[in-house]
Amino acid sequence: MHHACAAELRAILGADGLVEDRSRRTAYECDGLAFERRLPDLVLLPRDTPEAAACMRVLRRHGVPVVPRGAGTGLTGGATPVAGGVVIGTARMRRVLELNVTDRFARVESGLVNADLTRACAPHGLFYAPDPSSQRACTIGGNVANNAGGPHCFRYGNTTRHVLGLVVVTHDGEVLDLSEPDLDPLGYDLVGLLVGSEGMFGLVTEVTLRLTPSPQRVETLLAIFPSLDAACDAVSDVIAQRLEPSALEILDKLTIEAVEASVFAAGYPASAEAVLLIEVEGSDVEVEVNANEIEAILAGRGALELRRAQTEAERARLWAARKGAYGAMGRVAPDLYVTDVVVPRTKLRDLVHRTTEICRERGLKIANVFHAGDGNLHPNISYDRRDADELARVLDAGTRIMEVCIAAGGTLSGEHGIGLEKQQQMRLYFSPEDLAAMELPRHVFDPEGRMNPGKTLPIRACMETRTKPLDEVTR
Repeated sequence: MHHACAAELRAILGADGLVEDRSRRTAYECDGLAFERRLPDLVLLPRDTPEAAACMRVLRRHGVPVVPRGAGTGLTGGATPVAGGVVIGTARMRRVLELNVTDRFARVESGLVNADLTRACAPHGLFYAPDPSSQRACTIGGNVANNAGGPHCFRYGNTTRHVLGLVVVTHDGEVLDLSEPDLDPLGYDLVGLLVGSEGMFGLVTEVTLRLTPSPQRVETLLAIFPSLDAACDAVSDVIAQRLEPSALEILDKLTIEAVEASVFAAGYPASAEAVLLIEVEGSDVEVEVNANEIEAILAGRGALELRRAQTEAERARLWAARKGAYGAMGRVAPDLYVTDVVVPRTKLRDLVHRTTEICRERGLKIANVFHAGDGNLHPNISYDRRDADELARVLDAGTRIMEVCIAAGGTLSGEHGIGLEKQQQMRLYFSPEDLAAMELPRHVFDPEGRMNPGKTLPIRACMETRTKPLDEVTR
């Protein structure tokens, strides 16, 4: 990068806000998709929206590619700087700017850690509902970029349902203020468009979020099953009976073994082939009735044992084990490829079988831990990225899993986004016309193609679209 550009950025950010040393920049060469790596030329850490905007104006003048980054917990390569340029991180933008208890919303900076928002509003009987497994580390801005989910999104929905407003710095340093909550917005829903746009339309610096009243009572149930099939069928039965738990999570045997051998051990029985973790919340009467009906369904599907968490500490351990499952898989192999696909819940059991077969046919180790209530599968493939042949088999398995899930009526992603991982597989689900339509708003927000370049949309589709006039693409 040109020295003049770096000098301008240093004048804006100060020495603490500009990462130039190569060894420190290495921490920003990838996100959770560790086999895709590229070192950024610089890393910028602005302290607020005005600093971020000033940096974007400098970068625009010098034609530098920009990759927004939260905590780097993403799993699809969305924060990997494939075209070099700079990474703009939000780690120093972590303030709660406003907490409105009466109207139940919070205005926060995008670098705020997800779990810290609930901690801030808990004394007021409120919480922030979307809870990714990485919620102790992931940031609100990253959640917005990928429309993140989590176990409790079965009841509450993904991030987009909770975002009321945004402040976004565009590619040329303009500040687009969409931060005022509006029950009936006029014109285009730009907030809805920006949530899930994976950093391609600008840098989100502030977010206004809906807060949810804390339930009167919460019950956490654990069902131990003799087979993964029985656990999947129990989920289908619960939903068919129109019961409404807030979470339905399945862990298979390999996952249980890894968790129980780790610091996240919570007493999941190692002899179980699968466990189903269920949360029920609401009023005392609602919870008691629903929990009893759910337990009857679980028993009818052959659950070997049913437990209810007796204390808040026990409940917390059960959830820590579930959310620590990905980390615990490091005991199986040095690397983990976490697939994210969604399937019809009526086909849950069959597609869990098929994804397992796909991996075993390729000699790979697979564990299953997933948001069963949403039909959101997360086949976890353990491997060693230093083994080129094994990595090739992992990627082949990932593509095949996407193919069979789409053929069964599913889709490419429930919460992780597309990034680099599924970029070319977008053609499996979307037509060329669909992809061209998606390119239009990207061109409007980023006509120079500098914002998170080389992500999400298939590269050839993007290049073909950019060579045509916009009116030709829409014909």
